[in-house]
Amino acid sequence: MDIVGLIIMLAIGAIAGWLAGMIIKGGGYGLVGNIAVGIVGAVIAGFLFPGFLPLGGIVGQIISATIGAVILLAIIALVKRAT
Repeated sequence: MDIVGLIIMLAIGAIAGWLAGMIIKGGGYGLVGNIAVGIVGAVIAGFLFPGFLPLGGIVGQIISATIGAVILLAIIALVKRAT
């Protein structure tokens, strides 16, 4: 992966993590945490919903990563509540 691809991936992760933090109240973890949540959310969405959205390009990636990040934040909230 080249540097441009890495920057785009981090930007999509940051946007998806921020959006997920806005959807799930109290789910924001700062800039680095949101990027991590967004990237992990994108991986989760890639496994759970391959080809689910008919949208392509960056918009489709952001939406897919946001869905995955929301799922991740919901799981984190359940684990926090259980402990």
